[in-house]
This record gives sequence, C-alpha cells and structure tokens, in this order.
Amino acid sequence: MTDWGTIAEVGTAAGTLVLAGATYSAVRSSNRSARIAERSLMLGLRPVLIGSRYDDPTEKVRWGDGHTVAIHGGAATLEVEDGIVYMAIGLRNVGEGLAVLQGWHVQLGRPNAEDPHPDVEEFRRQRRDLYIPASGTGFWQAALRDPADEQTRQIAAAVTAHDELSIHLLYGDHEGGQLTISLFGLRPSRDDAWVAEIGRHWTLDTPDPRLRPE
Repeated sequence: MTDWGTIAEVGTAAGTLVLAGATYSAVRSSNRSARIAERSLMLGLRPVLIGSRYDDPTEKVRWGDGHTVAIHGGAATLEVEDGIVYMAIGLRNVGEGLAVLQGWHVQLGRPNAEDPHPDVEEFRRQRRDLYIPASGTGFWQAALRDPADEQTRQIAAAVTAHDELSIHLLYGDHEGGQLTISLFGLRPSRDDAWVAEIGRHWTLDTPDPRLRPE
C-alpha cells in the first residue's frame, strides 16, 4: 500500500532543499555583485600620483622657514642650504580621487622596481597635509633639517654630487583610506635641475597583483 504521508514528507523535504540551494545561490550572486559594485566605486575614487608633465604649470613652493622654489612642469628640486636639504616634486594626479599626501621616505641610489616598498612605520610624516585634486596638479615638499643626522649628511652629499635618489610617497583619499605608495626616481638634469620619474605603485588595501600564487 502506498504510504502517501511518507511520500509527501519526502517531497516537501526535497522542495525545501531545492529552495535552500536556490536561495544560497541567489545570495552568493547578490554578494558578488555588491562586491563588484563596491570595487568599481572605490576604483573611481582612488588617487594615483605621477610626476607632472612638462607643459603643466609651474608650482611655487614655500617652506616654513621662508625658503622658496619654483618647480617647472616635469621637474623636481633638491637644494642644500646651511646644512638643510630641501626636496620637492611636481606631481599630477591621474586618478579620479583626491590625493592627500601623508608621508615620505628617501634613500640613496637609483630606484629598483623589484625591491619591496618600505614599511609604513618607516615613513616620515608630513608636517602638513598636501592635497592633489583629481586630474589636477600639485607638489610634494619636505626637508631634512638636522645637519648632525647621518641620513641628512648622506642625502646632502648626494645632492651636492648630483647622485640619483629614490623617494617613496605615502598618500590616500581624504578619509585616510585607499593608502598607496608611489616610488619616484630623482635624477639630475641640465642646469642643476632634477627630473622625477615614476617607478611603481603599491596599493596597501588590496593584494599586490604582481604577486602570483605558487
């Protein structure tokens, strides 16, 4: 004799299982779509800094002690005065979000794009935030002021000898997110001028796309 009660229970269980599977699939698809939409939104707000172009306007830079320089498009400036090293780079933001410069790291020698970036804890903080608008231009500036400091002496000697330097800039959006590190190589040009060349970018809130799983 057919047990219709058992059949009904099995059918109900099977239907519930199918419904649960469909619901799970729909939730996964919805979550994936939400992540893609969020990722697209964040990419649309991410700042990306490179050196300014040669036809970009000249930037006038002034330090708190009254020292001033003019940075022409596509250029940087490195000067030593009374044991103080003044450094500045003309920048262009090719991203779609406001860039807020937060810190910097300088080292001797030509940049090597294969080397990892310095740890965030190794960066020197900007004395004031510097802002580069989306699709706009601006500058970075800093100074090494302690003549007794070993790094100051080394960088000052390199600037005087017109040796190449590497500078990492740490920046993010106006809320302090989307932290990015960009590597610039500074090399001497004519008439004591310097040229800043972008080397590499690292985004600190997402995996490095250059590192592939083994």
